[in-house]
Amino acid sequence: MRIELTSIFVDDQRAALAFYTDVLGFTKRHDIPLGEAAWLTVVSPEAPDGPELLLEPAGGHPAVKPYRDALAEDGIPLVQFAVDDVAAEHERLTARGVVFTQPPTDAGPVVMAVFDDTCGNLVQIVSPAA
Repeated sequence: MRIELTSIFVDDQRAALAFYTDVLGFTKRHDIPLGEAAWLTVVSPEAPDGPELLLEPAGGHPAVKPYRDALAEDGIPLVQFAVDDVAAEHERLTARGVVFTQPPTDAGPVVMAVFDDTCGNLVQIVSPAA
């Protein structure tokens, strides 16, 4: 068993695609029209054949908004990405206009930080502590 695909709900698929590719640096994998939405996935350029992240429209189910609102209110990230160096990634993303809700924080075995993806989600980045 392996993870091939996971998803996050986004307010606007095109805006999410721009953020996840142009700002974060992911690569578009699939963009298949499905009526008003699309099967829209991105992958890490470091693992182009690795797991895909589906940018799923948030408006499709009534439970999505209360779920995401509750997570955001509690400061809980919806997704987590591994990076080599949280401090360096924090600096790179801040220079690109990304707003962090939690700066790099030493949490024992890892360093983590949390930012707003501008698409309705909090995202956590982590790296092993030095």
